[in-house]
Amino acid sequence: MSTRNLFTLVLVVQPSRILLGMKKRGFGAGLWNGFGGKVQTGESIEEAAHRELKEESGLTVDTLQKMGQITFEFVGSPELLEVHVFRADHFNGEPKESDEMRPQWFQLDEVPFSQMWPDDTYWFPLLLQKKKFRGYFKFQGQDTILEHTLEEVEEI
Repeated sequence: MSTRNLFTLVLVVQPSRILLGMKKRGFGAGLWNGFGGKVQTGESIEEAAHRELKEESGLTVDTLQKMGQITFEFVGSPELLEVHVFRADHFNGEPKESDEMRPQWFQLDEVPFSQMWPDDTYWFPLLLQKKKFRGYFKFQGQDTILEHTLEEVEEI
């Protein structure tokens, strides 16, 4: 029986650019990603998203838009990762480096997909167009997608 672990992912998007963080350690180290992490006991998914964004980037946001939900399965692991993807268009503060992440702005036409998780190329365009989505990705290691589904939805 597989267990589900809840995670959050926040993308800070401006009209011409997006904020990503270089993961410095742990799972996904060496890849650019949004900001997020595991939902702690007793906190809501949205509370976790706010907390992780602040911890990893130094930014606070007033509003998070829920954009997607992606379930990840990794061959050989009994746990599924259920990732709730949010978008923030307005933020407070200046991005600053943390122990885990080094934030950097990228122009929207220069997103470094070759140094990101391979699934990002599938759902990023939907997020940028403010379209909601649900997806499933099955990985072999961190590089190979064995199967996936992705659909646009009305509501998450």
